[in-house]
Amino acid sequence: MAKPVNMTALNQSASAQFLREPELRKGMELMYFGNSHIVRSIDRGLAAQGLGRAHHRALYFIARRPDMTVSELLSILAITKQSLGRVLNELTERGLLETRPGDRDRRQRLLRLTPEGLTMESTLFEALREKLSLAYARAGQQAVTGFWTVLEGLIPEEERTRIEKLRLLDKRPG
Repeated sequence: MAKPVNMTALNQSASAQFLREPELRKGMELMYFGNSHIVRSIDRGLAAQGLGRAHHRALYFIARRPDMTVSELLSILAITKQSLGRVLNELTERGLLETRPGDRDRRQRLLRLTPEGLTMESTLFEALREKLSLAYARAGQQAVTGFWTVLEGLIPEEERTRIEKLRLLDKRPG
């Protein structure tokens, strides 16, 4: 049996020359492996339901913004209409998603999770929350703020407004 690696011992401070190739490669590798491990942690649960990562992303964002339009979700996920159509149809067939016409424009389709869809999204979120919370607790508030700053820096300026709208949902009263 392999001896566990103490990641804290490997977690050195960033070099004062943090823009050099070795530091950039370390950051890219950590981002890749961190993302890979966190999303793989729920793959088995998704597969048991006959779903994949695209379904999870749709569930997540629809839960964050009930009654979002298909075009809004398409913009957030940055996938083709055909791919999104397949995902939405499968979620609807499984009883996880319901759609209704828009209030002002009846051609729009508004998306909302069913109670079963909300339960599934919540279960998936809790599995991810547990892992992310543990990593946040180990890193501390200042490191988490730095982590967010780096990730925000990777997002093109013109897309940040859309992301900020999701954050505003967390600040609503009630």
